[in-house]
Amino acid sequence: MTSGRVTVYFAALLARTAEGWEASDTELDDVETLTDLIELAREASDDDTVLAFIEHEDAWFGVVRVDGEEDPHIYVSDAAAAARSSYGQMLTDELLGRGPDEDLDSLVDLDGTEDGEPEASDDEDADSDTPVPAGPLGDADILADLGMDEKELKALDGDALESIADMLGCSMEGLEAVR
Repeated sequence: MTSGRVTVYFAALLARTAEGWEASDTELDDVETLTDLIELAREASDDDTVLAFIEHEDAWFGVVRVDGEEDPHIYVSDAAAAARSSYGQMLTDELLGRGPDEDLDSLVDLDGTEDGEPEASDDEDADSDTPVPAGPLGDADILADLGMDEKELKALDGDALESIADMLGCSMEGLEAVR
């Protein structure tokens, strides 16, 4: 709870199986990094496609596509809005090439440089200060091979999960009950 307000996220996994697509809600309690989210998605299906969906109070949604052991693909509907929330910031930081501060602290000496490495120039630090763009960010073709092109994805609003599940032929019955 922050400032008397509860931050509400809804998360779901859409996993491709031999019988088709299955939707399930998921808890984000143990997800602290993008790696945690990817591992959660990989546990949902054996080497097949899984879409991890995160929605924040109808302000933005994000889709992380995991295809087996391949690198994930990420799309965020409104990067500026997402960057103001913890899970959204995790996604936008990845898309903008920003690493988590905790990991960097373990790699540097007290003077801020790696062992034997020269000090970083001011230009390298500028990337972390780059403003997050308003609007969509990431791989807008993330669902193109599944039947939803970039234009359709960018047009989605608060019912994005339902639209994506419908396009995949995935039942939303169980998810609507927990939403």
